[in-house]
Amino acid sequence: MKYLNATMVLPDSLVEELQEYIQGAYLYIPSKKDQHKKWGELSGLRIELDERNERIRQDFSKGLSIEDLAEIYSLSVHTIRKIIYSK
Repeated sequence: MKYLNATMVLPDSLVEELQEYIQGAYLYIPSKKDQHKKWGELSGLRIELDERNERIRQDFSKGLSIEDLAEIYSLSVHTIRKIIYSK
């Protein structure tokens, strides 16, 4: 999240109205519900993790052990189990 100076993005009348309620402090304005992005959606990390998890499931179905997968992917055995049995 980046901070913006209200005077740079809002009309003067709105800034003056906001100053009646708050001055010199940070104000968080949440996204609209239908515009909220899920974790990793903007960076593309969610897609990368989904693809990695699918590779883990495929490797497991080919016979690799959970312990081997944990070593290969640098994840805990517990995490590998969660990935394998989540679908």
